[in-house]
Amino acid sequence: MTTDITEKSPEAAAVPPPGTAPVKRVPHGHKRLLTRRDRITLAFMAGVPTVLHVALVWVTALASIALAFTSWDGIGFDSITWVGLDNFRQLFTDNPQFWPALEHNVVWFVVLILIPTPLGLFLAVQLDKNIRFSRVYQTAFFLPVVVSLAVTGFVWQLVYNPDTGLINSLIGANKPGHYIDWIGDPKLNLWAVLIAASWRHTGYMMILYLAGLKGVDPSLREASALDGANEWQTFKNVIFPTLRPTNTVVLVVTIIEALRAFDLVFVFNKGAQGTELLSILITNNIIGESSRIGYGSAIAVVLLVISLVVIIPYLIATFRKERRA
Repeated sequence: MTTDITEKSPEAAAVPPPGTAPVKRVPHGHKRLLTRRDRITLAFMAGVPTVLHVALVWVTALASIALAFTSWDGIGFDSITWVGLDNFRQLFTDNPQFWPALEHNVVWFVVLILIPTPLGLFLAVQLDKNIRFSRVYQTAFFLPVVVSLAVTGFVWQLVYNPDTGLINSLIGANKPGHYIDWIGDPKLNLWAVLIAASWRHTGYMMILYLAGLKGVDPSLREASALDGANEWQTFKNVIFPTLRPTNTVVLVVTIIEALRAFDLVFVFNKGAQGTELLSILITNNIIGESSRIGYGSAIAVVLLVISLVVIIPYLIATFRKERRA
């Protein structure tokens, strides 16, 4: 009895038998990880914020720049008339409030950089020593930053009240003939507002510097101690130089805070009698009784240019640092 053994080649084995459907092989790397529902959800989550950002930031900014060269009272688009540089010429030469407002913004920046910034650094250094109840102190100092600026303004209004305010009560200036009007006196109200702003800004600076101090390499402190340096020498020669990136952020944040100052002043006295700011002038001209939208937009463009002078170098330096890394 003989048996015929038929050897099949690999090519013949790969051919499916007759009457059966070929099996489709799915190539690796082409599997769909997201379903149609997932893609719709992601598109919605990314699309809605993008549309809102473009509409509320870019469109309004470009519209303000365009309106700065026009005259418009806000009633009907057909009333928009092109005036060129007349708004800027009038702003720089004929507006008695513009230069004082710009000066007050500069004073705002100088005060914030000289008083609450060093104080915030001092608090951060003390809290970085892991003293007892440091979390409680951090919360207490940072609480004014969390509270709305409008609420902060109302609180300080009570403090500065000439009749029942805390300050006048302590110094005995709440009696008839001895009142000190901290808000109404043009020689005092700007400094009164700056004290309230500094009270809030100190906690902000403390958190920024505390975050920077947490990133300092502990070996630097140990090496400084081995060299015989005291606490002040270690901070001045070792710790503070490593805070250079934090100092840059602090500087930019302080400039932005000084330029966008609005809430406190508006709550105090709406930017009148010696507390004029560029943001107040913009608001008064755009949504005030005069409704000079083109003129107010010109002031907004000036404020935008001043902000870009600060922000663009910071962004360039940041991008260069990221490329090097």
